[in-house]
Amino acid sequence: MAKSAKAATKSEILASIAETTELSRKQVASVLEALSCLIGSAVSKKGPGIFTVPGLMKLTVINKPAVPKRKGINPFTKQEQIFAAKPARRVIKVRALKALKDMAK
Repeated sequence: MAKSAKAATKSEILASIAETTELSRKQVASVLEALSCLIGSAVSKKGPGIFTVPGLMKLTVINKPAVPKRKGINPFTKQEQIFAAKPARRVIKVRALKALKDMAK
């Protein structure tokens, strides 16, 4: 893949993988779509909440509880204010594995 200042587009990624693996662009797109479906089912409410892309990254779902509104002091203005409530939510954390960290060196 050529080095550039911009991030690669989806089309450029598909073309590069197709060229490297000698598969058709449609086949590469279907493999990535299947991977996307696997990740979606793993991080859904019914899934285990953990998915590992071997050698690259580990995706985990963190369940954050609801936070009520509260009084506090704005650190910039030093004035008292009310911080808004936040609903319960599911957050996805991505952790790079060793092989990916070594690629960045």
